[in-house]
Amino acid sequence: MLIGIPPQKKQDTLSPPKPGDAFIFETSTEHFETDVLKLSLEKPVLVEFWAPWCGPCKQLMPVLEQLVGTRQGKIAMAKVNIDENPDLAQAFRVQSVPMVVALYKGQPVTGFAGMRPTKDIDHLIEQLLALHNQNQPESLDIPAALKEAATFLNAGDLAAAQDLYAAILLQDGLQVEAYIGMVRVMIAADDIDQAQGMITGAPLQISGDPKFAAAKTALELAKKKETAGDLSLLEKRINLDPENLQARFDYAESCFAHGHKEKAVDALISIIRTNRTWENDKAKNLLLKYFEGWGFSDPVSVSGRKKLSLVLFS
Repeated sequence: MLIGIPPQKKQDTLSPPKPGDAFIFETSTEHFETDVLKLSLEKPVLVEFWAPWCGPCKQLMPVLEQLVGTRQGKIAMAKVNIDENPDLAQAFRVQSVPMVVALYKGQPVTGFAGMRPTKDIDHLIEQLLALHNQNQPESLDIPAALKEAATFLNAGDLAAAQDLYAAILLQDGLQVEAYIGMVRVMIAADDIDQAQGMITGAPLQISGDPKFAAAKTALELAKKKETAGDLSLLEKRINLDPENLQARFDYAESCFAHGHKEKAVDALISIIRTNRTWENDKAKNLLLKYFEGWGFSDPVSVSGRKKLSLVLFS
């Protein structure tokens, strides 16, 4: 029975959906848990049990596909051939086809057997989407949440930053600044493998965004920490030869590696103050990389950019 929908007699018709909809698919006993049950934790899934010899199934399937297709992924549809998957049919007590079961959060919540008018099925889908919306967290103010997450990250509260970036991505999975923020959290936690995995596996819409270069820069700098020199030895080199700009440069890299961000900035600024174009702007280029890697809203980046401007334009 179709819950909350009175029976109708007239059958509507619809044009078939566009091919290639990822949220409309066939499944089997072997893949049902991954394809359907896990997916139903994220969104409602209509499961249609059908058979090749069933005439009404051939009428109902395009109606379901069209109605699901118009929702553009807010709801999914899985098709189960009962001849090829009798265990699934038995598990759901399918006595006749077509039969439709709506799953949400891993549980059946409603369904119907046989044909139903298009408008009734459409109403059912709207009920499922309303149920799903009731279970969603309160919508975030994303710009404000990004600022708050950056504040947590800059203060070293990685858990709070991670939770907030995750909440933003849950609301908008293609929010590039939140994705970059999550990469920075992984780097700050010294989980370089996880950060690398996020960069390698980033969705095309994120990896193709010009802002995404900041995440790559942050990871590139983090990997250099392993080869950083000893701070105390580098300080001795500078004391013995204050004009040795390469020693100051190495000292800046070592300060960065050890988390002494302001010292790294000051060391590079001192090089630029002594020789603005030393080795083809080597010090300035590294300093700009640090600002990008930390994020331009980082307090050290903000103060460092002011120091750089004073040197360049004084």
